[in-house]
Amino acid sequence: MDSVDEEARLLVNDAPISAPVNYTRDVHVLSFAFLLIFLAYGAAQNLESTVNTEEDLGTTSLGILYLSFTFFSLVASLVVRALGTKNALILGTTGYWLFTAANLKPTWFTMVPASLYLGFAASIIWVAQGTYLTSTARNHARKNGLHEGTVIGNFNGEFWGVFASHQVIGNIISLVVLKDEAGGSTNGTTVLFLIFLCVVTLGIVLMWFLRKEDSKEEEPSLSSSSLRSSILSLSKSVVAPLADRRMILTIPLIAYSGLQAAFVWAKFTKQVVTPSLGVSGVGGAMAVYGAADAVCSLVAGRLTSGLPSITFLVSGGAVIQAVVLFGFYWGRAKHLAPYTCFLYRPFWELVMEFLTPS
Repeated sequence: MDSVDEEARLLVNDAPISAPVNYTRDVHVLSFAFLLIFLAYGAAQNLESTVNTEEDLGTTSLGILYLSFTFFSLVASLVVRALGTKNALILGTTGYWLFTAANLKPTWFTMVPASLYLGFAASIIWVAQGTYLTSTARNHARKNGLHEGTVIGNFNGEFWGVFASHQVIGNIISLVVLKDEAGGSTNGTTVLFLIFLCVVTLGIVLMWFLRKEDSKEEEPSLSSSSLRSSILSLSKSVVAPLADRRMILTIPLIAYSGLQAAFVWAKFTKQVVTPSLGVSGVGGAMAVYGAADAVCSLVAGRLTSGLPSITFLVSGGAVIQAVVLFGFYWGRAKHLAPYTCFLYRPFWELVMEFLTPS
């Protein structure tokens, strides 16, 4: 019996001790890669309806982009599972690079294909981002003996904290580059999109430094039978919520959220900001929006916790209609137009932040 115990002790002593692995580097890399890519894309998106005005090319391109994004989101999880999360992240970044490059020569033959492809790329990059961040947090918690929920919260907090600054930084770059260009001349916008293209390229390079997923965490490859079962399961998960009465009742709110975003990107920048402040003013106004977005997200998160959702849905709806009515008045009063650009959007964002989490 003693010899058996001694042998067991020797085996334990000889077993390799797994050292703690720090995965925070991957969170830093992922956060700043997304910051670089989206500060360029976010600012470019804000300028689309203002810069690409011929036959509403910019507005149409955004419509095609988000229609494509909606469609491909239904199958994005299957693509990410087949490619692996790191490969899906890298592939997803190529859509943002192509869209930014297309703005250097904006025509129907460049913008429409780029918008279609970006819709696909955006769908897989966001699925891959959530999968990679959660997987990384779980690995970090398991290998360092930490509470999994706490690590997931910390990693998500860092990512979204860094990501929230993309609107501010990107639009300040737009303001600085375009401020001396009368009406946003071709030369000014060309330089701006070249800068954005370099920034997106740097973000793509950063993505390559991400650690590949642990083999234990990777999804099994898709065989033909598992692909069929995955598609069937996906179809059920898409249709099932439509049988829930609460989901049906939230559809108008979802539609309203989409319409207000389209209004800001397509009409507000083109018909409110540009006539008052010029093309460069779009960057300044949307930088204020980015700052308001970050602050309002924090405020709304604290104020909406523990209170009935219906309270914020009703009061938020009433306030946002008041903001719209003030917007009509400000739009008619030319002496108030510059203030409209900087005050209207933050008030709108505050109310939308209350409505969305509710």
